[in-house]
Amino acid sequence: MTSAYLAPLWGMVLRDLRVLRRSFLPLITRTVMNPLLFVFVFTYVFPMIGSGFQPGTMGVSYATVVVPGLVAVGMVFTGISAVALPLSMELGGTREIEDRILAPVPVALVALQKLVMGAVQGVIAGLVVFPLVALIPATPVEIRVASWPLLLAVVLLASLTTGALGLALGTIVRPQQIGLMFAVVVVPITFLGCVYYPWALLHPIRWLQVLVLINPLVYMSEGLRAALTPDLPHMPPWAFFGALTLATLALGTIGVRAFIRRTIS
Repeated sequence: MTSAYLAPLWGMVLRDLRVLRRSFLPLITRTVMNPLLFVFVFTYVFPMIGSGFQPGTMGVSYATVVVPGLVAVGMVFTGISAVALPLSMELGGTREIEDRILAPVPVALVALQKLVMGAVQGVIAGLVVFPLVALIPATPVEIRVASWPLLLAVVLLASLTTGALGLALGTIVRPQQIGLMFAVVVVPITFLGCVYYPWALLHPIRWLQVLVLINPLVYMSEGLRAALTPDLPHMPPWAFFGALTLATLALGTIGVRAFIRRTIS
């Protein structure tokens, strides 16, 4: 992308941010609800009823184990709800996207703007989890930022991956297939994304440990685990940074090409 396209891209992002500001309450409700429910169930309800990892399993509470994954899954759910679902409708029955693509900019730039907005809202969703885990868990949460540059880099790259995932799903999935998308894509991604357990603990099920490596949420969870709970097992930085970069490029390319194909047809 040349510098000539940065100004219109930024202008479209600012426009959408103004629209979001006008609907601030729905935005906060949508952003907070999923992380709130995940944090409440897995860090309060489970410990209170005696489920999950018990203290001593890895020397930490279950809440500590799942917090990085909860940040990651909150970002993914936001990317899907903020990008994929509206975009699927705009490209489908409502055709609202036609007003946007009439702008004097390349169609691909409109698609990239959707990705960027998904990334912005993904960062917001990730940040929302931190005050929740300070207030809700029934057991101590031992979070220690190993490196602020590492945390910022993981959050930034993970947010771009969630935006790219939302763009790809929103351009590929038709409105009438939304329910199928949740059943076939969203639910498996969540439960097999190493949200509730470190990837290294899957070694007794070697085939599954290898299979889940196609899931970008695995690398988000592992990257945040390395940044927030460095004493727990986690992937090396080169693994999750490399995988997230490849996932962002692949999903972004798929999403942009599908967007162009859907809008010019």
